[in-house]
Amino acid sequence: MTDATAARDSAATETAPTTDIAVVRTGTALADTVVLPPVPAGAPTASGPTAPATLEARAVSAWFGSHQVLERVSLTMPAGQVTALIGPSGCGKSTFLRTLNRMHELIPSAALAGEVLFEGEDIYAPQRRLTDARRRIGMVFQKPNPFPAMSIYDNVVAGLRLTGTRVSRREKDELVEESLTRAGLWKEVRDRLRQPGGALSGGQQQRLCIARALAVRPRVLLMDEPCSALDPTSTRRVEETIHELAGQVTVVIVTHNMQQAARVSQQCAFFLAEQGTPGGIVEHGPTEHIFGTPEDQRTADYVAGRFG
Repeated sequence: MTDATAARDSAATETAPTTDIAVVRTGTALADTVVLPPVPAGAPTASGPTAPATLEARAVSAWFGSHQVLERVSLTMPAGQVTALIGPSGCGKSTFLRTLNRMHELIPSAALAGEVLFEGEDIYAPQRRLTDARRRIGMVFQKPNPFPAMSIYDNVVAGLRLTGTRVSRREKDELVEESLTRAGLWKEVRDRLRQPGGALSGGQQQRLCIARALAVRPRVLLMDEPCSALDPTSTRRVEETIHELAGQVTVVIVTHNMQQAARVSQQCAFFLAEQGTPGGIVEHGPTEHIFGTPEDQRTADYVAGRFG
């Protein structure tokens, strides 16, 4: 355990059940509303597309109160590749995803142990700012969540205010077009940018949320079942967007759709929680290996649809 980990262990405000790794952080309440703060002087400015980054989880464990949902999960998510997290419901996939950009700590009673390394630096280290983690590691949720009263244009640039990024009006215009293009939505909405984002179809709203996440130039994009509420046509378009983003950003996606995992990812990790035990990774590696020649019989049974 590093000195930084030990330092934050001692600052923890709540302890979890006895284990061989110490709890590093506990949750705080999630606000019901989003308030866009004023952009401070000296804030970062928008720049061109950034290079994808490697993300690595080391011995990550997670709790909700006294209930442990993950135990010592370690996984490397290579830069510029799509890593799919698969497994039955309740095995901790979405919880693991939320630990990767510090969303887990927003949940009341949540606690975490282990490290999440972004290009070799722990995002939970005491000197690391929460806003830096959220800006570098973006997130797209299961249900499309555009700000309904905001225009399509304002939805895209909302993240700039939330992360305190300073841009000129010309830069905003260019960023909106670029982000919507990268999300595969520009041609469909370019003539109605001032219309409400909530008026779009479900699939378009999800791609708008992807564009909003991309506008702050993340190097990693987390996606929690982004197609589960979409029809097949919208799902195909989101998958096409993921293919186009591969190489530009590192993508980590939770999905229950085995065909989708096989189509969009280069790396795959199979999670499982058995007989009331915390979730963990049974097997991980190249997607073609996990689906074609898995080493663990439980993996073979799951991808073949024999359980889950």
